[in-house]
Amino acid sequence: MTETKDTPRWLSATVLGVAGLFYAYAVWNAIAQLSTLARDGLSGTGWATMLFAVLFPVLVFVLAFGFGRRRGGAEQALILLAGLGIVAAFSLSLVGYTVLNWDVLVTG
Repeated sequence: MTETKDTPRWLSATVLGVAGLFYAYAVWNAIAQLSTLARDGLSGTGWATMLFAVLFPVLVFVLAFGFGRRRGGAEQALILLAGLGIVAAFSLSLVGYTVLNWDVLVTG
């Protein structure tokens, strides 16, 4: 891999910052869902599932940053956008899982 020289550092930082806000929003929604379900009483499976939902966007962001850090601004943005799509798909599937398996996740 060769490092691209024509992408300004401020552009990469801007792409990373804007994408980071979207990933932070995904984390914030996962925390909101965790706190809502915790009020009703979560089982062990519920805690594991919801804590993984909070950590998953952070993990994907770190991986996308690692894959895109030595690339140009457009490539970095596409990698971060693809990661955001993965996070969105996971979040929607988690909502469906929560609805279908409420009795397994919530004890109260």
